Amino acid sequence: MSILPILFSAVLLVLSVPIFMVFGLGSAASAIWIMDLPWSTLIQVSFGSMTKHVLIAVPLFIFTGMVMLRGGAAGRLVHFATTLVGHWPGGLGLAMILAMGFFAAFCGSILAAITAVGTIMIPKMVEQGYDRPFVIVLAASAAFLEALIPPSNAAILFSALTDVPVSRTFAAGFIPGLVLIVLLGAVVFRRCRHLRNPVRSSRAERFAAFRAALPGLFTPVIILGGIYAGLLTPSESAAVAGVWAILIGMLVYRELTFLGIIRALNDTARITAVIFAIIAMATFLSVVLTYSRAPQGIISFFTEMGGTPLMLWISIAVICLILGTFIEIVPVFYLTVPIFAALALSLNQNILHLYVIFVAFAGIGMITPPVCVGIYTAAGVAGESPEKAFREVPLFVGVGILFGILMIAMPGAATWLPSILN
Repeated sequence: MSILPILFSAVLLVLSVPIFMVFGLGSAASAIWIMDLPWSTLIQVSFGSMTKHVLIAVPLFIFTGMVMLRGGAAGRLVHFATTLVGHWPGGLGLAMILAMGFFAAFCGSILAAITAVGTIMIPKMVEQGYDRPFVIVLAASAAFLEALIPPSNAAILFSALTDVPVSRTFAAGFIPGLVLIVLLGAVVFRRCRHLRNPVRSSRAERFAAFRAALPGLFTPVIILGGIYAGLLTPSESAAVAGVWAILIGMLVYRELTFLGIIRALNDTARITAVIFAIIAMATFLSVVLTYSRAPQGIISFFTEMGGTPLMLWISIAVICLILGTFIEIVPVFYLTVPIFAALALSLNQNILHLYVIFVAFAGIGMITPPVCVGIYTAAGVAGESPEKAFREVPLFVGVGILFGILMIAMPGAATWLPSILN
């Protein structure tokens, strides 16, 4: 009987049923039919998981990014990045990576980052001779910086699952985010060094672009400054950032309209509904795991087998690579992080090191078929068939694996900055 819910979930997944329904139906079947748990227990735990105070920041950061997209800040950030490095070999590719990094500093959605930056950069890069499939996969890969560079919704979800302060998780992703920028930049320089913008921006043009982008660049200062100065909680800083985004969009750039705000709210509601539906249904699975004592069994098995920290990191890497290929990163978080966190703590490993390694390998799923939502989004922006972009996937998967290996070998990249701020 215990295998039936698992088979039921597997069938639903193969039939392309939405992942939150796979979690909810399969786990509920196990809880009710096998464990004789009442519906009320599942509902109470699910409601509690969605009403954690830290999760309020998720829709607020998404809203800030959407308003920045419609209010003109995104375009000015892209222009500023282009004036900085656009004349270098492969300069437009480097500019896309920098623009994604800038936009990640106040956007809570990877897909919004692809849309905001890709809408501007992809046509420009294709026009200057960049290979369209390469540009699509680069956009999807660079947008993953949102999961590392603070503020990040991935960090908020991780903190909600592990009770680690959000400020520390934010800090843990900053240096790894810079490392990923360097790795992606090296790939672009190597692959596109024969392409460059013949017109170099003057110092006056760079200063003008910086001045135009400054209100947008000030947004992460508001967010992170308020948090680390102890003046604002993450949720409060996200709310302040949303108000700031509206003010600069309407009063400074004068491109944001009331209709634009309504559309930003609509986009925020849709993205948030997807995330919270997954959270609610994944909690059903956590109930099943708790009552079956599966995490304790896994920990005992791992320690009795003589598991070492290196074995743990390799296991996490393999599991995240496999799951990320078929499941988006948010459900992978709720499916595995509670167990991984318990294992890491049992081996006296830093939980922030776990966060960076987990995100590094699970995030590769953004570009690996069949799910690869990042590539589908970037291909839609570029007006290209996603299948044509798949030939570039192995290159960037290799970059992602190299990045993950570096993060395993250099735990200080994740732990140094949080220790300094602490």
